[in-house]
Amino acid sequence: LMPRLRAQLASSTDPEWVQVILDNFDAFLIDHASCERKAMAYAMSVVVKYPDRTEILPDLLQVAQDELDHFRDVLVLMDKRGLQMTPDEPDPYVNQLIKICRHGRDERLLDRLLVASVIETRGAERFRIIAEALDDAELKEFYRDLWATEARHGDVFKKMALHYFDQEEIDRRNQEIIEAEAEIIAGLEWRPSLH
Repeated sequence: LMPRLRAQLASSTDPEWVQVILDNFDAFLIDHASCERKAMAYAMSVVVKYPDRTEILPDLLQVAQDELDHFRDVLVLMDKRGLQMTPDEPDPYVNQLIKICRHGRDERLLDRLLVASVIETRGAERFRIIAEALDDAELKEFYRDLWATEARHGDVFKKMALHYFDQEEIDRRNQEIIEAEAEIIAGLEWRPSLH
């Protein structure tokens, strides 16, 4: 992909962050399962709200399918550890990002695609950090594979916008969103969660 089409972040996660995950890995797995389920629902909600945007439906369905597969895979890992899903808690990271989405059908579509891109890209960055920090070979490989898929999703969401918006508008709005995301992530307390 050309650099302008690649998803990017405006900040990097503090390397110390991963210690919270390693110290509370069971709690992190439960949160991770919830994130995958919500990511699937997010992709499907765009399908539901924009059924007329047929050009992006195949990509949205593929992302939803990938997230469903990840959800199932995390549930398998949880089952091995005797863990169960817990009721969802609000995700302060995602909720703050959704708040910056504009109203108006087209504006909201662009913002939802770019917000999804930054969420996936942040997830990929953090899965990479986790993969590199884990000792368990099976888990290491699992998170390395996830990192690759989520990074691709970040690019795919950004590329979807090109069907309906010009590159300049995408670049301008994307810059605003990744800068807002960097501020949001900096303001969140560290907990055993992906965000």
